[in-house]
Amino acid sequence: MATNRILIIDDDESLRKVIGYMLEEAGYVVDRAASASEGLRILAERRPDLVLSDVKMPKKDGIELLADIKRIDPAIPVVILTAFASVETAVEAMKRGASDYLTKPIARDDLTMTVAKTLKLHRLEAENEDLRTTLRDRFRFESIIGLSPAMTGMFDVLKRVAPTDATVLITGESGTGKELIAKAIHYHSPRSANRLVAVNCAAIPHDLLESELFGHVRGAFTGAIRNKVGKFEQAHGGTLFLDEIGSMPVHLQAKLLRALQEREIERVGDEQTIEVDVRVLAATNRSLPALVAAGEFREDLFYRLNVVPVHVPPLRERRGDIPLLVKHFVERFAGPARVTVTREAMDALARHRWPGNVRELENFCERSVLMRARDVIDEDAVAGQLSTLAPDSPVGPTLRDIERAAVVDALRASGWNRSRAARRLGVPRHILLYRIKKFGIIEDAT
Repeated sequence: MATNRILIIDDDESLRKVIGYMLEEAGYVVDRAASASEGLRILAERRPDLVLSDVKMPKKDGIELLADIKRIDPAIPVVILTAFASVETAVEAMKRGASDYLTKPIARDDLTMTVAKTLKLHRLEAENEDLRTTLRDRFRFESIIGLSPAMTGMFDVLKRVAPTDATVLITGESGTGKELIAKAIHYHSPRSANRLVAVNCAAIPHDLLESELFGHVRGAFTGAIRNKVGKFEQAHGGTLFLDEIGSMPVHLQAKLLRALQEREIERVGDEQTIEVDVRVLAATNRSLPALVAAGEFREDLFYRLNVVPVHVPPLRERRGDIPLLVKHFVERFAGPARVTVTREAMDALARHRWPGNVRELENFCERSVLMRARDVIDEDAVAGQLSTLAPDSPVGPTLRDIERAAVVDALRASGWNRSRAARRLGVPRHILLYRIKKFGIIEDAT
């Protein structure tokens, strides 16, 4: 790991020497400057990881220098040195972007602790920004594969609505990628630096869903032994994604409607209201108008959620996108191996109905890469895989059993050596490791 470089800017020569010596003893590389102008010159030549700057200096003080540094590179952390135990000076510096401050005379432990803490915090912030950038890249609209008219029309809507705070209702069949759309909206919004919290309303028992969404206080019900923060509070400043909203019980819908309208919630068992700043995205594979007509969904909540409707088309309505999706999935699962799909095989895949939509196609491509005999997936291989699918039915558990058995057989035949088993299956080692983890395979598997 590279040694951090610290720039000390102070007109007191003895202090520069003492602080510099203490930091060099702690393992840092130190540059020293006697004035703001000299400090800026050094900063331009050798970009430091952290700046220690005095407040009181001739010609240009530390507060003005701080503004200059932040204009040059806002990411450089600055710690202010002040001879005055003045709260006002420290507050002013922090308001202008200083990371911390130290009061003279400066003790060795205070100095090294503050520098180490500031550098660690800066490193974490940089890593978080890299992660956010990675997520934005992963969920950018261009990463959602589709050139068909149905998809390009949907992209136009997404690009318009993402930068706003509008509530979006995403509809579509199972497996079409509704959660991917929700993530893309979030990471293209001004809230992208904050959390995206997802809740599957169908996966949580109805008697626990209210507590999951709104939280509860200790003693609110049997088993509530401590306060719990709900998903609305967790998503404060960010986005809350309510998947399978059509499965929400009617008695909770009124509370959700109030949260959307008033931007405030109450924890279960508590009368105190809590303000929340949350953008809500919802998704469903059911017809909410039909549920409204049947009395299973509140009409006022439907209209409140349906501010901007986005429909994700099923795969059978955008068959022209199938070759693009197949190429993407095969490349992803093949890793460094160069696996190709013949034109005849691609035509066969484009003719299939794919009732499980993109998710089914993704599973099919993963299985085809895993089970392939060579690095070309041809029409016979595709026909063999498609023949195991029940007509118009998504992939069932029997295929999972077949895949698991193939992996176990290869491992046994290879003496449980994973590299040899991967070669025996003709797949990259990382694909085999993924399947072992996915299937929960252990060495004494039967």
